[in-house]
Amino acid sequence: MMITNHTHEQGRLYSDLSWLWPIISPPEDYIPEVAQFVRLIQQYSRRPVQTLLDLGCGGGHNDHWFKMYYQVTGVDLSESMLSLARQLNPEATYLAGDMRSVRLGQTFDAVVVADSITYMLSEDDLRLAFTTAYEHLAPGGVFVTYAEENRENFEQNSVHTSTQSLENIEVTLIENYYDPNPQDTTIEVTFIYLIRQAGELQIETDRHTLGLFSLDTWDRLLRETGFEVDRVNYEGEDIPLFVCVKSG
Repeated sequence: MMITNHTHEQGRLYSDLSWLWPIISPPEDYIPEVAQFVRLIQQYSRRPVQTLLDLGCGGGHNDHWFKMYYQVTGVDLSESMLSLARQLNPEATYLAGDMRSVRLGQTFDAVVVADSITYMLSEDDLRLAFTTAYEHLAPGGVFVTYAEENRENFEQNSVHTSTQSLENIEVTLIENYYDPNPQDTTIEVTFIYLIRQAGELQIETDRHTLGLFSLDTWDRLLRETGFEVDRVNYEGEDIPLFVCVKSG
């Protein structure tokens, strides 16, 4: 058994442990999410939808299904994740950038931000990400995002486990969500990976800092950005989806 302790390192899933991503979160898991996004985009859009921008696209697993409907451009901070995305979706365009500040010099018929929005740690971060979406959205286009973690549904010290396998590698992921200071807008998440391969166990740890805001804050910031906002339920989950239209 090999145990690697990296308790002071953050975001290893997006660097040296990025190879685990296709195992612990396979593309097939994203079919329902993309189907719901596509339905909402088609329902709310006031223009034909041919192009889509995915901000914080990660390894491109959503894009693997989005590309069946749209011409996809993805943006992410992690070069390791962008490499995975390019391998999975050679038809798409992938660019390195920060969703708070990137400007591509073009607009899209639809913009999405999935769970990567949880890495916005302050109201200013969240506002900047919404502004990026707004600036890249064509008039009449739709922006879809969701508040997977929010003040209303947060459970202190909750633990989630899952196990996935690919070929001869099995990975059990243990996630712990903890808010050390309920007065601020961040929480800490600790990931423990139990990696079993060829009879050997390898244990890796990883820490992430996520943002936590009330749903009213999400709604207010989206409206202040200029969007028309509708809130709908994420199918089968206690997660609110925000469907936002850029008027014009």
